[in-house]
Formats: sequence, structure tokens, C-alpha cells
Amino acid sequence: MSDPLADDAIADALEQLPLWRREGDALIATFRMRDFSEALGFIVRVGIEAERLNHHPEITNVWNRVTLRLTTHDAGNRITRRDLELAAAISRLFAGG
Repeated sequence: MSDPLADDAIADALEQLPLWRREGDALIATFRMRDFSEALGFIVRVGIEAERLNHHPEITNVWNRVTLRLTTHDAGNRITRRDLELAAAISRLFAGG
């Protein structure tokens, strides 16, 4: 189990993750694509990465927008290093990496 991070550690990490913001005890990002098909492709790539890291986001899709919410359930639905690692991986996917 991962331990919840302190507020200052989360704030410091978010400086390196400009696509992400904190909402309560979760990290949130919304990604805008060209169209629905591109959004679905992104969701699939996120799913593959989430499986690789064994850490799974909440995913919402409305046409060309994908919103991801990250929190660690086994840490009391708080933010842990696992959320930051997945956020960084997703940011790289979105950037084309």
C-alpha cells in the first residue's frame, strides 16, 4: 500500500505536471482531442499504461474530451506517489511519447 502524500509534496510535484490540478484528495486533468475517435484511442493507451502500473484512473469521456481522476483507493482515496507516477505517464502519452 502507498502512503498518502503531504500537501507540500503534492504541490511540489504538480509544478512538474502542468496538465494536472488538485481537487480535494484527487488529481484531475482534462485532455482535448480532435474528435471522438482520437479520444477513444487515448483512453485505450491510458488503459494499457494503467494496467502496466497496476493503478487505474476514473475516466470520463464526452465527445472529444477525456477527463481523468486519480486517487489511491487503498490509501483511503488520497493522493500517493502512485497517482503522481500515473499522471506523469499519462502526460507523456498525451505529448506523444
